Amino acid sequence: MIRVAIVGTGGMGSVHYHNYLHIEDCEVAALVDITPESAARSKDWNLPLYPTISEMVKHENVDVVDVCTPTFLHKTHVMEGLENGLHAITEKPIALHKKDAEEMYAMADARGRLLFVGQVLQFTKEVEVLRELVRNQTYGKVLDAYFVRLSACPRWVKNGWLFDRERSGLLPFDLHIHDLDVIISLFGKPESFAFTSCGNDDKNYKEHYRFNYNYDGFNVAAEAAWYNADFPFTANWRFYFENAVVVNDGTKVIAYQFDHEPHIFDTEETVKIPTGINLPPTGMFYAELSHFMNCIRAGKPSELVTRKQVLTVVELLEEISQIESNQEVRK
Repeated sequence: MIRVAIVGTGGMGSVHYHNYLHIEDCEVAALVDITPESAARSKDWNLPLYPTISEMVKHENVDVVDVCTPTFLHKTHVMEGLENGLHAITEKPIALHKKDAEEMYAMADARGRLLFVGQVLQFTKEVEVLRELVRNQTYGKVLDAYFVRLSACPRWVKNGWLFDRERSGLLPFDLHIHDLDVIISLFGKPESFAFTSCGNDDKNYKEHYRFNYNYDGFNVAAEAAWYNADFPFTANWRFYFENAVVVNDGTKVIAYQFDHEPHIFDTEETVKIPTGINLPPTGMFYAELSHFMNCIRAGKPSELVTRKQVLTVVELLEEISQIESNQEVRK
């Protein structure tokens, strides 16, 4: 039985808790949080609550910490868990700086523990299909690809940390990171990249981005936005292969070819668990956390969210953030 301590009992902590309830040979044993709301969670879930990981391990026998705190606290909590001899799972992004991420992995190595990053799209049926099409060249080589991830500006955040570059990394680290992780996992680090961004003058962050990642022989573009409007969440992608166009329209994955009927891939989830946040019931968090539990049992790192992949994503996002910071200084 793998015993988990959830660190951070907000939206993502709740999502993870409810998914652990469905995973065999795994149980949530404790909570770590200091927010006023955490006491209610502790009572509702009938779990002991502690102010720190170090205090928790004095009283509880756990194997892994699952860090679901705001981005700027990820490194602190992951390092505290590893220092106490626990495996660690952290929500994305692992950190806002590559150096910090490298230090976190180095601590895991030094302690003989595993570190996992919750890049949850890797555990969706849609990305599973895409991964196989790209690797097997089912329709030939990739010629072009385009990702879209758009939403209304988040209103759930408290204390404004999500709109502070130093604490969240802003939209690139919070939203675009999902698509960039898929891009890097499929194709590796791009030869070069460029981006544009825009936003209202009264905001201290950009609201809309267009990214272009250049590879040998093809480009991958991506669009991401926190709109100042009640815009419905939209996430899709389109891949142009040599012999087909494959589209994820947000509800299904379809391949279009000449002289063939459109082919709809089977992306139906066998497990759908309510999230409790602004996402419909889904099986992706269950698949993600089940995978991490299996990795811990096997004593092996994840092959779906690799260290190299995670570090490359952070490196690129950090460079994007630095470019924007320099532009703001010049103004």
